Amino acid sequence: MDKDRSIVILGGNECMECQYKTLCKKYNCKAKIYIKPTSGLKNKLGSPDLMIFFTGCMSHKMVHSAMAEVKGLDTVIEYSKSASASALKGILEKYCSEEQKEAVFCS
Repeated sequence: MDKDRSIVILGGNECMECQYKTLCKKYNCKAKIYIKPTSGLKNKLGSPDLMIFFTGCMSHKMVHSAMAEVKGLDTVIEYSKSASASALKGILEKYCSEEQKEAVFCS
């Protein structure tokens, strides 16, 4: 890939945070990971190419807050009930594969 993709992961398991980052690096993606609700989420999200919600591990309030922040942006939203490394890998393969790069992320 010619440039790193920006990904925000919301929810998930604290013990998996390092694995999430490592997996994202393998797909040439820069990841910001927010396991727990944090204050000032609005200023931290930016405008990512892909936002992943691990819905089984996060509050509705956090989902609604994040959705409000990316409204109107060209951010792709993906939901996963599972917060496993396998679930993340499936999402990354879907959105970060070389042949789909141009179709999904209009660079």
